Order: sequence, then structure tokens, then C-alpha cells
Amino acid sequence: MDSSAALVLFSGGQDSTTCLGWALSRFGRVETVGFEYGQRHKVEMAVRPAVLAAVRAAFPDWTERLGDDHVVDLSALGQVSDTALTRDVEIRMQEGGLPTTFVPGRNILFLTFAAALACRRNIKHLVAGVCETDYSGYPDCRDDTIKATQLALNLGMENRFVIHTPLMWIDKAATWALAQELGGGAFVDIVREQTHTCYLGDREHRHDWGCGCGGCPACELRADGWRRFRAGSMAGISLRVGRSRHGF
Repeated sequence: MDSSAALVLFSGGQDSTTCLGWALSRFGRVETVGFEYGQRHKVEMAVRPAVLAAVRAAFPDWTERLGDDHVVDLSALGQVSDTALTRDVEIRMQEGGLPTTFVPGRNILFLTFAAALACRRNIKHLVAGVCETDYSGYPDCRDDTIKATQLALNLGMENRFVIHTPLMWIDKAATWALAQELGGGAFVDIVREQTHTCYLGDREHRHDWGCGCGGCPACELRADGWRRFRAGSMAGISLRVGRSRHGF
């Protein structure tokens, strides 16, 4: 496996785009993969090419490292899921404590298919934008889940994948700060203008932090992080940016 190559799970959102910049600053060859699973906010898949084009245009050094983009059809996941991300139903908290936006098995499937693709592409490193700090309680975003998944993939595929989670221990304000650290204002502008995070797929309403409905949990996290990032920047406060890496 090529230890200088990475495959980024790239949805077209803020987190995965920040992870893309993180990978491009560290690995010699970086490829991307997105998943079509019947998501309600399918506009995120539509913005992916624009985000990649913007990165290529703004960062010549990164362009030399940025390789192929792949899209995998996981529509079966949407067919078996009854969630607010795969059906036109209310976004709310359920009795069990999980939000209706939780898609059971999603990240585990994403990582499994990414690993299968990485085998074919001779890529050792997988990069995912999961986070246990600012999240909605999704169990498949937890550090323990990622560690267990890495172990299962390495055993089941007789390989030595390393799953990297640069955002695992940082909040959304620090995620904005990481984008600033990686690519300056130009990269922050790409994240603001080109990426999509809103669960409702709203690209009509423009805010200082980007496009979105402004009321869904994803928009609220993104907006709050932006406000705290901007407040810290104007006050000259350096937000702590953590880097998490898993490897057995």
C-alpha cells in the first residue's frame, strides 16, 4: 500500500472539505470519494465538483497532489433507512436520545466502501471528518467506533489501513480555525462560499457563514462555530486546533 497516499471521504460539506485541506498538506497523493445514498440534502453532492475546482484554482501546490474523485452508489442505505436525512420527515430528538437525522450504519458503510476502493487504488490512509466534540450524538462518529472499524477493516481485508480523524477532538470554531491555518483566508472563503452542510439542502439563503436554512442542527453548529471563530480572530485569540490520528 502507498503510505504517501490518502483517500478523503468527501461529501462537499465544511468538515470533509477541511479534512481535504488537511490531507493535501500532508500526503503526496490525495483522492476523494463521495457517496450517493438517497440523502435528502443531495445538493451536497452537486457542490462537490465546484469545491474541488475552487481548491485546484486557489492552491497550485495542492493541485499537484489532488488526484481522482470517485462517487459510489449506496442507494440501498437510503432504501432501508427511515430517517430525516433519507425521508421528508421532521428533524427532532427521539425518545432514545438520538436525533431523527441519524442514519444507522452510515459511517461504518462509508469507511468499509472507502477501504475497498483504497485497496484497488493502493492507498493506505483514509481521512474522515467525523467528530465527537461538536456532533448530534451519532454513535458512529465516536472515537471508539472509528478505532473498532479500523481494526475490523484491517483484519477483514488483511491490510494496514490508517483512519485519520483530524476533527475528532475539536469544535466547529476550531474547525474554522483549522481551515484558516491550512490555507489562509482563501481556503476559509472556499469553505464559506462553496461547501454545503444544511440538512434541508437550502442553497437559497445566504449567511455570513455560508448557505443554509439557518435553523437545522447542521446550520446551527456551523453558524455558532463561525461566530466564535470570528470573535476569537478579532480579539486576537488563537483557538486550539487539535489533530487526531488513529493507527494500530
